[in-house]
Amino acid sequence: MSENPQHAPAATSNPAVTPHYSERLWVPLWWWIAGLAVAGLLAAEIHMGSPGIFAWLPYVLLFPFPVWGLLWLSRLRVEVFAGAPGSRGELRVGRARLPLEAISRVAVVPGTAKSAALGRQLDPAAYVQHRTWIKPMVLIVLDDPEDPTPYWLVSTRNPEQLAALLGGQQPAAPTAD
Repeated sequence: MSENPQHAPAATSNPAVTPHYSERLWVPLWWWIAGLAVAGLLAAEIHMGSPGIFAWLPYVLLFPFPVWGLLWLSRLRVEVFAGAPGSRGELRVGRARLPLEAISRVAVVPGTAKSAALGRQLDPAAYVQHRTWIKPMVLIVLDDPEDPTPYWLVSTRNPEQLAALLGGQQPAAPTAD
């Protein structure tokens, strides 16, 4: 999905600011093994069909495709930044930004309830950043009458930690993935 246009950057965009929470939603390791194995098998098939001076060419041309695709799938980053004085900060999910003041409440959606949250109960106006390889999610209910988005659903590997941060509690130390 695209970024939420209602919530413009509220906190500083200074790259020197360290997030309280940062997580990159990488694809599983076995996807890398499978992707590179398929590219290798396809390159070997082409190599067997045309041996000679350009036998290395299929390997050079085919291996970047799974690497690019898996890096593209792993591009989503979930970050929580502290705010300037007088501001609680902001949540960044990819390019979308949400001031923490707009959050009403936060709930953890376990992997067992994920299909229900994304199924019939899903509001079409909700902002969803879902990754199939990550089971738990965080439900972030908004309290902004001017915003048509009722809530955000975000995949995360550390839902309790993210929910605690968004609920107003401060973390012990910054984390990174």
